[in-house]
Amino acid sequence: MSQFLTWDFLLKFVKFGVVGFSGLFIDFGTTYVFKEWLKTPKYLANAIGFSFAATTNYFLNRVWTFQSHDPEIGLEYTQFFLISLVGLGINTLILWMLVSKYKKHFYLSKLFAIGVVTIWNFLANYFITFA
Repeated sequence: MSQFLTWDFLLKFVKFGVVGFSGLFIDFGTTYVFKEWLKTPKYLANAIGFSFAATTNYFLNRVWTFQSHDPEIGLEYTQFFLISLVGLGINTLILWMLVSKYKKHFYLSKLFAIGVVTIWNFLANYFITFA
């Protein structure tokens, strides 16, 4: 438990959050370009935006947040991307449950889901991808 109370751990969490926030712009921007300019179907455009953001987030977290020098970049990226996909599933499940089952406000539910998934993504990457 003391591993969670170090300044290094907290600093990495903050950096992870900053990188994740930047990923929102990449995700939305890429999705917009593919959907609106290139006339890609919306769900495919969304998947492309997610993939671009996850890839950019991986490299920024590798270099800035976790300062990884692991030569197994392919494995590290795959782990990061799979954790992101699980996070997307968790996000979607939480959002669906809160909105459809409990009739909660969509954007407040989305905010809660993002918070849960941020913690999941950070911890999974901290203990698996960049361990």
